[in-house]
Amino acid sequence: MSSAPNTLFLHLEAPLQAWGGNSKFVIRRTMEAPTKSGILGLICCAEQVTRQAASGRLAKLNTLKVGVRIDRVGESWWDYHTVGANMGVLKADGKGIKRTASTDEIEALVTRREYLCDASFLVALQGEPELIAEIEAAIKAPKWTPYLGRKCCPPSGPLLDPRHPPGEFCDLLAALKSVPWRPWFKGERPAENRLDCLLEWAPTAGQTEAPDDALVWYDVPLSFDPPAHAPRFVIRKQLGVGGGKDVEIDSKPAQRETPFPLRTRTDYGKKTWGKIRDRRLAGDHYLCVFCKSPASTGQHISYRNAGRETNIEALADESIMQKRLKDVRSLCRLCHDAVTMIEYGLNMGLDRINPEEPRWRNQLIAKRDEIIAFRSLETRRRHLAPEEVE
Repeated sequence: MSSAPNTLFLHLEAPLQAWGGNSKFVIRRTMEAPTKSGILGLICCAEQVTRQAASGRLAKLNTLKVGVRIDRVGESWWDYHTVGANMGVLKADGKGIKRTASTDEIEALVTRREYLCDASFLVALQGEPELIAEIEAAIKAPKWTPYLGRKCCPPSGPLLDPRHPPGEFCDLLAALKSVPWRPWFKGERPAENRLDCLLEWAPTAGQTEAPDDALVWYDVPLSFDPPAHAPRFVIRKQLGVGGGKDVEIDSKPAQRETPFPLRTRTDYGKKTWGKIRDRRLAGDHYLCVFCKSPASTGQHISYRNAGRETNIEALADESIMQKRLKDVRSLCRLCHDAVTMIEYGLNMGLDRINPEEPRWRNQLIAKRDEIIAFRSLETRRRHLAPEEVE
């Protein structure tokens, strides 16, 4: 009979995360990885434990050992918040409330806040099996919405991955090695094929002193109201990824490759388009429908039927040919370029410009003049010195 699981895995991913540390009231920084205080606060939130009532629950939760694998470092982003609105902030001398000079309104205090953007962490919580079972049940059905450090940072995915249920492990490092690193997209790899881990260190019978390279993090929560924290030792380890190293790579990326949406277009390389264009040119007496110059090309005024010219035999049916001809107009190269530039500038969709409509007349004339002026200038540049162009 297998033993009860002693380790629970949390997957922490979000567009923004913020794990407070070394912060002052006005400048609120974030640590590089989830803190023990932040993770236990998330659990209390899921269990609907208030800040005032958290002290008793924290005594039990602090028996957990926490290990964090930094799957994606993320980028540091800064934002600002205003606090003290309608309550006011004391002046520097402590006498009175700050007010704006122009409107004499109560002035709010501006604070700067740091976030981790697009970071991803695997957290291993290790403790008594009964406590692990309680936390798992709370995370599966949270009473309050959990968030990653700040209330404006909700997770972008499930905190529990059914593929990696709680298990029994001898230590945190073995637990973090057991979960494959999952790429966001096919072919992605971590930087230098390595992952940093931050492991909570505690004295053992064989080692009563912390290693020389141990870090001290003041993030063991004793109380949330008022905030009070104790220190703990944290050890940094590096794990190799892929190729039979410490951590395997998940074969299934988190995100599927999104195919480009199908776009209705005409295959201009097929004989079917040439047959339609030639009929249109002949019907317009080989003249541009806009300027009456010799026409050299056909221009779609609608792409709703484009791409259906796949069968040259079908075009032998005069009714089908007439439907295709209604979507095409004969243009000279200059008018064709003018129409196309206006269409792209307006980001038009399936329905395009019909140069026969009076509403486009002034825009087409102006665009034609612009193209002529540009081409004339380019021709002069090819033959004259730069100072002689203008």
